[in-house]
Amino acid sequence: MSKHKRLFLVAGYNAKNKIDASLVYMLKTFSQYGDIVLVMDNNITKTESDKVRNYVLHIDAHRHGEYDFGSYKRAYTYARDTGILQKYDFVYLINDSVYGPLYEIEPYLQKMESYKTDAFGLVCNPHKQRPHIQSWFIGMRPNVFASKWFDKFISSVTHQSDKGAITYLYEQGFTQQLNIHNIKWKCMMSTPGRSIYNNIKKLYCAGLPFIKKCAFTRHNGRLGSQILYVLRHTPCDARNAILSSARDTFGEKYIDWLLTRNPFKIVFRNIKYFFHKILTEGL
Repeated sequence: MSKHKRLFLVAGYNAKNKIDASLVYMLKTFSQYGDIVLVMDNNITKTESDKVRNYVLHIDAHRHGEYDFGSYKRAYTYARDTGILQKYDFVYLINDSVYGPLYEIEPYLQKMESYKTDAFGLVCNPHKQRPHIQSWFIGMRPNVFASKWFDKFISSVTHQSDKGAITYLYEQGFTQQLNIHNIKWKCMMSTPGRSIYNNIKKLYCAGLPFIKKCAFTRHNGRLGSQILYVLRHTPCDARNAILSSARDTFGEKYIDWLLTRNPFKIVFRNIKYFFHKILTEGL
C-alpha cells in the first residue's frame, strides 16, 4: 500500500517544550508508512520543530490545554480544511503517552486494516459498562473519519479540568459514538483495568509494540525490572531514544535507580511497596 493512503494525526506533549528523542523516533518510523500531522499541547521553538520537519506535513505547537483530543481536533481540522483528508483510505489518531514502536509497526497496520470493520485500534479496555478503544492508537476508514457525526464529535472537544471527564466524554465517548451509529470496531489486544500500565513484560512478550510512559513512575519503581527486560529486548535505536527521553523527563538519577540490576535493591523495593500497599489499602 502506498504510504499516501494513511494519515497519522499525532498528539504530543512535553512539559519542557521539547520534541524529545522518543517522539522523533516515533515520527520518523511512522513517516515511512503514511503522512503525519503533528499537534502538540505546548509551545516549541523553530529549533525544536526542525528536528521533525522532514517527517511531517504540518506542525502546530502551542499550549491549548485540551490534552490529546484537543490536539486530535486541531490536526483533523487542518486536514479537513486543507482538503487533504479525502485522499486517504485510513486515518489514525496516535498520541505520545507511549514509547515505541518496539517492534516493526507495518505488520500491525496491515493486520488492523485487514479487519472487516470501519474502526479499529491496538488495545481495547473491556470496561464493564463502557468497553472502548484506548485513545492512544485508533484507526478509522472514511465511513468514520469523513462522516458528519465524527466531524461534530471531534469539533466539540473542549477543555476539561478533570481527567475522568476527558476519558468519559472523549475516549469512551468515541467508541460510544461508533456504537450509536452501528459502526463495527475491533482491537488487536484487550487489557482490563490498569494492566496496560502494570503488565509491561507480559504485554511486550504478547506483542504489544508500545510501552506506556507512566509505567516508569508507577508503584514506587516496582516495574523497573519489567521495563528493563523490555529495553534489553528492544532494537538499539528504539532503546536509545526511549532512554534519552526518559532521562530527560524523569532525571538521570531516577532512571539509574529505576533500572538497577542489583537484586538486593530490587527485593528491598518490592518489600517496601508491599508494606506501602498494606498500610494504604489493607489486606
